[in-house]
Amino acid sequence: MTNEYVHPTPGLAGRMLARLANSRRIASIRRAVFSRLPFLTLESDVRDVVYLTWMIDAATAQAMVPAGVRLWQRNGLTPFSILTYRHGHFGPALAGPARKLLPSPLQSNWRFYLEEPGKVYFVRNIMDSALHALGTRIFSDILPTHLPGRFVHARNGEEYLTLIEPGAGSAPLLEARIRASARRELPASLADAFADWDEAVAFIACQHMAMIKVPGLGRMAESEISLPIPLDEVLPLEAASVTCPMAGDGTGAPFCFAVPRVRFKVLSESLAAS
Repeated sequence: MTNEYVHPTPGLAGRMLARLANSRRIASIRRAVFSRLPFLTLESDVRDVVYLTWMIDAATAQAMVPAGVRLWQRNGLTPFSILTYRHGHFGPALAGPARKLLPSPLQSNWRFYLEEPGKVYFVRNIMDSALHALGTRIFSDILPTHLPGRFVHARNGEEYLTLIEPGAGSAPLLEARIRASARRELPASLADAFADWDEAVAFIACQHMAMIKVPGLGRMAESEISLPIPLDEVLPLEAASVTCPMAGDGTGAPFCFAVPRVRFKVLSESLAAS
């Protein structure tokens, strides 16, 4: 699966930005420089995190990741998960209180889960800020971000609305209207994979490592993260309506829940040895 960037609006400016975002020469120079510098821990006070998870055909999912990446699966199915949220002043932790001056973009991570516990493989990353989308592509290997034509993620009372429209760009499509639920029950598609609601939430939400294959290098990028989800604060949700072509033939409606807030940190980023 390619992660090449295409700008959401056509024209000369869009083509120039795409060329910049996809430049392997710039990435090579950045790696040569940054490999000699200490990693700056990044921090964000994330809020309104909404998780959507489908169990999809494991063979189909396996074809979407590099050879050698082994996905977690049960009964021929594997979880495909989307989490969408608003950052809270995303930037270097060393900025301290001054981090409150930094912007709070929307972000959506689309990923599979690896056999090794606590690890995920990114298949898509979307942000609503051109500065952040291009910045992550230029300054990072782990987040080849896409910029959609339109990105909405908002809470209105007990309902969440998420809308990602690609425009003419490379961002995927997602339309989701999710509402609060009093039931902590697993859909049938997840009931064969997890013992109960709590086990499924802990598996889906709690990770310490993200991975992705770097184009042109044949190597994996790895990022260690801190995501201390307060499981006792997780809110059950149910899907009112969801459109997500990438979920394919996912069995039924997605399993949904929300995390009101969490302190998120990126602790490191590196290239795997091979």
